[in-house]
Amino acid sequence: MEKTRCGWSTKDQLYKDYHDNEWGIPLHDDTRLFEMLNLEGAQAGLSWYTVLTKRGNYRKAFDNWDAQKIARYTDKKVEKLLQDPGIIRNRLKVAATIGNAKAFLAVQKEFGSFDRYIWQFVDHKPVINHFKILSEIPPKSPISDAMSKDLLKRGFKFVGSTICYAYMQATGMVNDHLTTCFTRSKK
Repeated sequence: MEKTRCGWSTKDQLYKDYHDNEWGIPLHDDTRLFEMLNLEGAQAGLSWYTVLTKRGNYRKAFDNWDAQKIARYTDKKVEKLLQDPGIIRNRLKVAATIGNAKAFLAVQKEFGSFDRYIWQFVDHKPVINHFKILSEIPPKSPISDAMSKDLLKRGFKFVGSTICYAYMQATGMVNDHLTTCFTRSKK
């Protein structure tokens, strides 16, 4: 018998695995938080499925999300990335990832960790919502508005409020699993 999942996650096994094992689970590893922020930004204008299918390629292309290395990428490296069919080859998004690495390192220096910085927007504990149907889930919130504004001020790119809300869902800062979803009790 098929488990009851959030409606968006039933398309195929890749979505099911992501939904069941990652989405909505609190994430506190700086490298993974950096990865997810950039992947959410890469998704802008595209489907999340597209990004999920390319995630392994992104890890390889962007040195396993090592912000120290990414911050030092040269124009030559950018051109190489723009030729890589395994990632989304958008010059603005690639440049944003490099700029985000620099901003990320500055945040780590200021706060001791990116985790400490980013989780402050939810008082360091997940916001648990109680939505019954997908249409109740908002595309953004006052918290994602504040996060977006602060990230932009710090030099991050592709971090609008809608992207920030999706990031909060992906990293477990917000638990938007529907009340009928089998994973809700696991989170």
